[in-house]
Amino acid sequence: ASVCRNVTVYFDLDQATLTSDARSALDTQASCFMEAGRPVRAEGHADERGTTDYNLALGQRRAEAVVRYLSSTGVPASLLTVVSYGEERPATRDHDEAGWAENRRVQVLASH
Repeated sequence: ASVCRNVTVYFDLDQATLTSDARSALDTQASCFMEAGRPVRAEGHADERGTTDYNLALGQRRAEAVVRYLSSTGVPASLLTVVSYGEERPATRDHDEAGWAENRRVQVLASH
């Protein structure tokens, strides 16, 4: 069985729109996700700026954008789930533009 790699895609400030880099990164694993036929979870994240509720909603919109894109490439929607952690699980604790950019992400986790 194929072992698919996890993918992390990044977002611009206050955005839930996939960049061309994000689409390219997802494209590299989409066929693997499709062929493996195992669940894939999109975990949405935001940087620490903004309220907790706002960041949870933004993380949700980001993860949903990833799932919509993967679904459009042929990954069965039944395999895709979404969760938002907002600002609660930062990739880095740096309180600067570089750190915030790293935290504005969706991690796409493939089940093995």
